[in-house]
Amino acid sequence: MQLLLTPKILKRLRRELRRAGEREIGGLLMGEHVHDEVFRVVDLSVQRAGGTEACFIRDPANHKAQLDKFFARTGGDYTRFNYLGEWHSHPTFEALPSPKDIRTMQFLVSDPAVGVNFLVLLVARLSIEKQIEATAMAFTPVASPTLVPISAEASNQNGQKQGFYGWLRNVFRL
Repeated sequence: MQLLLTPKILKRLRRELRRAGEREIGGLLMGEHVHDEVFRVVDLSVQRAGGTEACFIRDPANHKAQLDKFFARTGGDYTRFNYLGEWHSHPTFEALPSPKDIRTMQFLVSDPAVGVNFLVLLVARLSIEKQIEATAMAFTPVASPTLVPISAEASNQNGQKQGFYGWLRNVFRL
């Protein structure tokens, strides 16, 4: 599995992390299935309340409203656009999931009411240089969590995203 972050998503994430300062924030990751096991994050929600310097407590009611809006906007095309998982910040800790984060995600992915085959957790923070540091992990009901490579999706000269094949050409210089 691989996670692509668009320039728009990276800009928004950086802005929200800067705005939150040393308080944890988080939300949902909504994505597009691009190719095989490649997913592009096309939207993320931001829950600014419920966080302290060392803890983030998710608000499921807020998340449901965000998902409903996303699905309405994408025409209910669940095979292409869907809920990928969650994200939150660790402004004063490493951008790694805590044991509590792992337990929470394992609980969610195993809950039949959630109805997913996998979930991704992205943990992010701003470095001293104000660059985004992030780690992503994939969770399934039957396997141990695995690290997911994260790539910043490139833009072309017009500032538009290139898509998977444009990105692939850049990676392999085809």
